[in-house]
Amino acid sequence: MISRRDFCKKSLLVAGGLTIPLSALELFNPARLEAEKTDGKKLRWVFLVDTHKCVGCGFCVKACKTENEVPYDANVTRTWIERYVITKDGKTHIDSPKGGRDGFEDSRIDVGEGTFEEIKNEEINKAFFVPKLCNQCDNPPCVQVCPVGATYQTKDGVVLVDRSWCIGCGYCVMGCPYGVRFFHPVHHVAEKCNFCYHRISQGMQTACVDACPFGARRIGNIRDPNDPVTKVIMTERVNVLKEEYGTTPQVFYLGLTKEVK
Repeated sequence: MISRRDFCKKSLLVAGGLTIPLSALELFNPARLEAEKTDGKKLRWVFLVDTHKCVGCGFCVKACKTENEVPYDANVTRTWIERYVITKDGKTHIDSPKGGRDGFEDSRIDVGEGTFEEIKNEEINKAFFVPKLCNQCDNPPCVQVCPVGATYQTKDGVVLVDRSWCIGCGYCVMGCPYGVRFFHPVHHVAEKCNFCYHRISQGMQTACVDACPFGARRIGNIRDPNDPVTKVIMTERVNVLKEEYGTTPQVFYLGLTKEVK
């Protein structure tokens, strides 16, 4: 019997990129059908990151890898932390060794290919950490470019990947302006943060939120005016990443500065 993935591959070769209708995909994916039961008018998941509180400990990265079965030593991760060091000469230095998994223990900046640059404290103007993850865009380009419907958006706004349908074409990896997608080293399909959908849909917190000891990461429902996260987003100065791309990202940042890319 031919597998669904092989069927999709053969169909693409024959049809030259024909997209399989969503209704056909739903027949094979109970998880997708379950997600569609959500009332999108009452629930829209959003994420809030407070860069003032992040200390770059890496606990969130470790928890995410464990929760979502991403190999611990693989050089990929669903969420990561970037360190920004702005020196007094106006230069911005950015690094994220192992995705920030093990924290940032010293003042050496990873400049790539195993090379580190020492920056003395007296040379630093400011330094801070920025956690990054899938932005769960309202207008997700990854959904638009997927030729087989393996990437789809739930009614409550979360973009998911159906591993059984993904053919590993890489279009979504190239289409994401935030660089959050990668190929899973074991399953060999597209992978990314999904807000721990299997947890939040059961009333739990995401693994990274649970793991953060400083409250730098929070998740909430933007359609609930009484949600603590919604109150912050509506009343305080927040920013999003790469707003100019028109993706309408739903990860909001407190304390984001112009140096953050």
